[in-house]
Amino acid sequence: MPTIQSDWKSTIHGYESYLRLERGLSENSIAAYLRDINQFSRFCISEQAVTHPGIITTPVIQNYMQHLYDREIARNSQARMLSGIRSFAKFLRLENIISNDPVELVSAPRPERKLPDVLSIEEVDRIISAVDLSRREGVRNKAMLEVLYSCGLRVTELCELQLSKVDFIDKVIQVTGKGNKTRTIPIGATAIQAIEDYLSEYRSQILPMKGHEDTVFLGRQGRGLSRQMAFTMLRRVAIHAQIRKSISPHTFRHSFATHLIESGADLRAVQEMLGHEQIATTEIYTHLDRRFLKDQIEHFHPRSNAASLKPQHS
Repeated sequence: MPTIQSDWKSTIHGYESYLRLERGLSENSIAAYLRDINQFSRFCISEQAVTHPGIITTPVIQNYMQHLYDREIARNSQARMLSGIRSFAKFLRLENIISNDPVELVSAPRPERKLPDVLSIEEVDRIISAVDLSRREGVRNKAMLEVLYSCGLRVTELCELQLSKVDFIDKVIQVTGKGNKTRTIPIGATAIQAIEDYLSEYRSQILPMKGHEDTVFLGRQGRGLSRQMAFTMLRRVAIHAQIRKSISPHTFRHSFATHLIESGADLRAVQEMLGHEQIATTEIYTHLDRRFLKDQIEHFHPRSNAASLKPQHS
């Protein structure tokens, strides 16, 4: 693998500062942008002899997109990578490293609209019921899943949830999401009770480490949990519940939104609870809702093929 040359290194370092200080992106978003730009820079150096980011041209970017296509990279990933290059080119123009926009004439691949896996209400119940409450961490894990489903949180928002932001009286929580934007979300009585059980049965016996005093969900050492810990916990519980779908904390978020819309919730209200900047992002759940309705007709309408295969009672 070719190394990134010094001119590229110093420019990417400046780009990292721009993402953090001027655009105010989260650490996860910054890491994703840098990963894509580092990959692009290696291609520029090894395949196109572009030794300095100031000599990037439109054909170089087009060749890179062709390279991604030839490697059978998913269209959504190609579109994301091009978006990252567009952001990097904007930074280069702001720093007067380039004068023209080399991305302007590059067409983005049409993204695939893949509908995410969604759990049924019964499957959510099965997963939460499968938490092993005989283990010391069980009460914590159950509370985490109840909050995840009750509020539709991103996994980072769950791991960083603060005690001071949980209002047990009015039953709302406050979280800071993407772009450091704060939003207030109602939380159900079941989730509130699960948090109270966790606080009295588990957290009260943990001495929080410095800097973690206000973090709701703690590990045995008194530190907040990582995203990976939350992923691993949920997957283990889902396996125990014998759920065969691909499960992640985001599956609970998708299920939260889909179940709300299936029940007739207002799309804008769901948008606000999810923290989506654009209503179009939330509209995917109307597609999921239509898929649910289609499945209902296929399985239960007397003229559908699936329904006609069911045994008829005399």
